[in-house]
Amino acid sequence: MVLNASSKPLKVLVTFMHLRNAHGERMHPRPSSRFVNLRTGDRDIDRAFRIAIGDLVGNIVPYKSGLLDRPRAVFVAGLDYDRPWTRDAAINTWNGAGMLLSDVTHNTLLSTLERTEDTTRIAGQYWDAIIWTIGAWWQYLYTGDKEFLALALEATRNSLALLESTEFDTSINLFRGPAVYGDGIAAYPDVYVTGRSSSILDWPQFNPQDTSKPGYGIPMHALSTNCVYYYAYVLAERMASELGVPPDPTWSAKAEALKEAINRHFWQPHKGCYRYLVDPFGGCDHQEGLGHCFVLLFGIADAEQAEAIFRNQHVTPSGIPCVWPTFARYESADGMSFGRHSGTVWPHIQGFWAHAAASYGKADLFEHELKKLAWHACRDSQFAEIYHPISGEIYGGMQESDQGIREWKSCSRQTWSATGFVRMIFMGLVGMTFEPDSIYFKPLLTEGFKHVRLSHLPYRGMFLDIQIEGPGTQIAEFRINEQPVHPPILPATGAGEQRITIRMMPSR
Repeated sequence: MVLNASSKPLKVLVTFMHLRNAHGERMHPRPSSRFVNLRTGDRDIDRAFRIAIGDLVGNIVPYKSGLLDRPRAVFVAGLDYDRPWTRDAAINTWNGAGMLLSDVTHNTLLSTLERTEDTTRIAGQYWDAIIWTIGAWWQYLYTGDKEFLALALEATRNSLALLESTEFDTSINLFRGPAVYGDGIAAYPDVYVTGRSSSILDWPQFNPQDTSKPGYGIPMHALSTNCVYYYAYVLAERMASELGVPPDPTWSAKAEALKEAINRHFWQPHKGCYRYLVDPFGGCDHQEGLGHCFVLLFGIADAEQAEAIFRNQHVTPSGIPCVWPTFARYESADGMSFGRHSGTVWPHIQGFWAHAAASYGKADLFEHELKKLAWHACRDSQFAEIYHPISGEIYGGMQESDQGIREWKSCSRQTWSATGFVRMIFMGLVGMTFEPDSIYFKPLLTEGFKHVRLSHLPYRGMFLDIQIEGPGTQIAEFRINEQPVHPPILPATGAGEQRITIRMMPSR
């Protein structure tokens, strides 16, 4: 059963929820006539959440690839796509789809692995494929599935070893490769423009004299990509710990060395932010939205650096831009033209920025992203791929093509745009932080939110009914099934319906 937003999925969806017990073992599926529901008293927020669920469910299709032995239900990247993508699979799982439809995210993650006779590795565009590890870890946090975690550790171990041998630059302790999700040439300075090609992957064939060796040949080092490698090392150790197996003894040291290199090569103290690219051509000092999100969420930035980022990150009227400013070749006299991957607003980045802002108590920054994205979704009855930073209209941005620089399409019902909004609700508004054995709660209810209810939320062997009374940013009272609990933690060992009530108060 495939629905779109107009099908009212929260009212009519009948699905089989594949629950797991406290040990991560699959329980017999049971039919449910209910699906996750959100009520906040804000019409746009509530409607946008329904649209997000509709876009998410509408992008489930049968597909066979990777480790799937037959066509199974997977998430494609959006309405205009016919297959999963590795980075999308990871980000959508991480954003919360792994809670809502864990069997589908499980299949999608498997579809983006590859197996040879003697090894299993992560497939996809090489430079940021290791982000799969993050999605796999959150799949485990949401489900407790240790069988899957063992496979994830194997794929991570093998992929890290391959990428270390091909893309790690020992001279500066950074990984080479473009930015996370930045496959379009509009994400990069003029030196990377290759005639009329729109793909950064074409650069080496036009510039053989400047290619890096070994590996694919693109000599840049991007902030977001190196952050993802750092976190993959951290999570590989955590995976091994959860499985009770010895970790690679070098992972911890490699993580710390990479963190130090990121801060040494990218941090700009005079600007109070990180630079975007380090390369042999002078690099790029632009702000990378996703890179800033990751240094905050992964703990790469210290407290002083984090405060500086929140002060200095440029945020447009429509939300945080992917890269700022846009590159001059895309500018127009009226100031309303932007590159497809520079200057525009991508909702999956908004989701990460809102989460980071909420984590650091930046209520105004969180609310800006939440309400802008909700308004756009309600206006369009969908979550589009990209928006114009000034007008807020659906806008694909400018980029090179075989016809020269032209405006590209913003794809429809983009899955990670929808799950970016889900992330804002789950990890921002409701304030859930996931650990292997529990969920920690730290809601952020600004003045506009007096009562929030998130009901029938699947988690491990439970369905959660979460009610929050606000406004406020500090918990005054936390109860599970009417019993006071302190600190505000839900253990992962419960079963069945769990009623969580939280009363908030303003911070002192």
